[in-house]
Amino acid sequence: MWRDEVVTYDVSRRGFSDLWHTLGTADAVHGLYYLLMHGLFRITGDADPLLVMRIPSVLAMSAAAAGVALLGRRLAGPRAGLFAGVAFAMFPLIQRFAQEGRSYAVVCALTVWATSALVDAVAAEESRARHLWWRYAALMLIAGLLHEFAVFALAGHALAVPRAARRQWGAAAGAAVVGLVPLAVLSRRQQAQVDWLSFDPRQYAATLGVCLAGAGCAVLLRRWGARGTGPVGLVRVALPLLIVPVCLLMSLAPVKPLFVDRYVLYIWAGLALLVGAVVDWSLRGGPGRAALTAAAVLAALATLAPLSVHLRTPESRIDDATGAAHAVQAAGRAGDAVVYMPSRRRVWALSSPDAVEGLRDIALDRSPVASHTLYGTEVPADVIRDRMSVEARIVLVTDPSGRTSDAIDQETVKRRVIEGRFTRCRSWHARGARVTLYARPGGC
Repeated sequence: MWRDEVVTYDVSRRGFSDLWHTLGTADAVHGLYYLLMHGLFRITGDADPLLVMRIPSVLAMSAAAAGVALLGRRLAGPRAGLFAGVAFAMFPLIQRFAQEGRSYAVVCALTVWATSALVDAVAAEESRARHLWWRYAALMLIAGLLHEFAVFALAGHALAVPRAARRQWGAAAGAAVVGLVPLAVLSRRQQAQVDWLSFDPRQYAATLGVCLAGAGCAVLLRRWGARGTGPVGLVRVALPLLIVPVCLLMSLAPVKPLFVDRYVLYIWAGLALLVGAVVDWSLRGGPGRAALTAAAVLAALATLAPLSVHLRTPESRIDDATGAAHAVQAAGRAGDAVVYMPSRRRVWALSSPDAVEGLRDIALDRSPVASHTLYGTEVPADVIRDRMSVEARIVLVTDPSGRTSDAIDQETVKRRVIEGRFTRCRSWHARGARVTLYARPGGC
């Protein structure tokens, strides 16, 4: 598990009352997902929790790939649909979140199938269209309740809807938005949870590069005169789904950076549709262009294969919570104090409580469960200083840099006491974490 999966594991396994109260103070944006996982954990009992967490994502992303293939078939023909579904399954980000215990794969699948319902509703006769519009609204509402940034897909859909169907789409989209208002109000009160987000030039540039690749595919399809098989063309559906959510979320950066690629994972369905159609039309362009296309596809597969293997290793994640917990276990002995800097790194111990058994979390005031928070609450800075000052040995759990970016009194005091009164004895390293044993001078 990495840190986000540990949160899923810990919060979802709390008692229903504790879980419900936790959502009132933290992570309401993932609330429905935690409730669903809570039910799944109750059903599966003692089964491997990591397997239980990840199977829904595997199934959801499989459903998303099938939905992309179906969309491609309807919009550009059977072969384009097949290529689109395969392309979607090969994208590295899709492969990653297909094997992760978070909500993003489920949100992606719901958004893809909502897009399919939208395309069907536009093409259907009036008697059947009403049912399809309600299906579209329901799928988008559930996707938004699982993660509210699914609402940005609605803006992409708005550009795909023909003029004759805009009134029906507006009613369906409006119903979904109204249903999301309570969640939006509650999550707004919890906005401190995304204070860690910042402008990441590399991630922004990489995602914009993906959007430009999709735009390039759209230009090629227009130039080749590719025509769709229904009232809504493939480019008209796929390109806005790819670009519009990204642009809207990135446009918030001057006010508050909120863009993270996994928050709009469904945009990759738009790129897959465009890539599938381009491959299909390229193969129709004569032996020369078909050979060039086949070579490009094989080169892409060869390039992606090592990354696909890498994504199935712990090294592909930001951190390894299990490894961090084992490092704490190796560093400490019964009776030692343990301090997490920053406090949110306490998450590394939540999936392996046995690893910290016997250690005293001297900064902790109330546990995550008791405080109905994700990481627990800590005592005031002066109390932390007094407690740390009387210890002979402290196991300090930090990020690899050993520094914290949290500009609060508790974190400042932890750093000052460690640097001023203790000597570093030895460090243990896990993926994304550093565990260091400190002792009084001469006590190592």
